[in-house]
Amino acid sequence: MTEPLVRPEVPPSGTGCAECLASDGWWLHLRRCATCGHIGCCDTSPAQHATRHATTTDHKIVRSFEPGEDWFYDYRTGEFLEGPALAAPESHPADQGVPGPTERIPRDWQRHLHT
Repeated sequence: MTEPLVRPEVPPSGTGCAECLASDGWWLHLRRCATCGHIGCCDTSPAQHATRHATTTDHKIVRSFEPGEDWFYDYRTGEFLEGPALAAPESHPADQGVPGPTERIPRDWQRHLHT
């Protein structure tokens, strides 16, 4: 049986990019895998962990993990989608810095972003 693309009951893996936190990295914006809850950094971030997660798994739908944003994105089609409410929390804490985590951001952080 195929795993569902969106599993609303699955909570997020944390409040920051799992790989960046494990490797002393940093991110600009966060994305949440709608299948397993993995939190990864966006494609503008230096390491682009959300896309890497999508390409190494069959988990192709992400939702923004930014406060006030509720859009979904399908890596297979390149389209933005509507989707259900996901298990709380639906975003990182509003007081969490962007980029983040604050203590890891290099002084010249904008030069490290992908455009």
